[in-house]
Amino acid sequence: MFAPFLERAPAKVNLALHVLGRRADGYHELDSIVAFADVCDALLFEPSRSTSLTVTGPHGASLSAGADNLVLRALHELRKLVRLPEMHITLEKVLPVASGLGGGSADAAATLRGGLRAGDVELSDETLRQIALRIGADVPVCLTPKACRMRGIGEAISTFSIPHEAIVLVNPGVPCATSGVFTALGLSAGQAHLKGLDPSDPSTWRNDLAQPAMSVQPAISKVLGVLRGMPAFGVVNMSGSGATCFGLLSDSAQAETVAREIAAAHPAWWVKAARLS
Repeated sequence: MFAPFLERAPAKVNLALHVLGRRADGYHELDSIVAFADVCDALLFEPSRSTSLTVTGPHGASLSAGADNLVLRALHELRKLVRLPEMHITLEKVLPVASGLGGGSADAAATLRGGLRAGDVELSDETLRQIALRIGADVPVCLTPKACRMRGIGEAISTFSIPHEAIVLVNPGVPCATSGVFTALGLSAGQAHLKGLDPSDPSTWRNDLAQPAMSVQPAISKVLGVLRGMPAFGVVNMSGSGATCFGLLSDSAQAETVAREIAAAHPAWWVKAARLS
């Protein structure tokens, strides 16, 4: 029996997200710069007579605790290869659901790490990545939450140093389903799109899902307009498939000040200042 412990699931932020095209198998080929913010979900692992999940936290009501939850799916996939004890997991949902911050993927990755810890077992990095990829394209990058460049459908990951250390995250309080955004992008199987990113030139980084996401959730354009109107930010963009947008700064204290200003002006929005890694 293991002692109870916590696993953090940090928010994943796409500082750049270039869509290169859609493969013949239907998956989209990506080239992305990913960083992780120190605002996160938290998973409490406790020994139990049977495995179960409870979802709490400010965004817990938006998420099912049933078998379709990525936490339970991750445990199911892990148990195909290793023996794990029964456990109860309490997921404190701090990140908004369907927000472009990879919350579900981060939760699944934290479950894979936590499941191995609870069972006191190990798997090779490659085996764990393959399990993660079966759960979702964004899960492998969340296994080790450090800045990186992510290519392919999420399986090709290389280390990367980011030029900023602070970020302000802003979500207008509306969900933005990834499937709907890719549908709005409208690429056919086998269709090429735009070129990959130049990692040495952040001024050319873009998010190719921003315009499709704004057609799905017009509130995103208002958030981007507010952020672009603030001189504190060096870079403003949308993360993932939305609806969370961000502004980058070099100073954490300034990020806190700007976040308070935005939250005061837009009390219905979810606003967080964070550090990046």
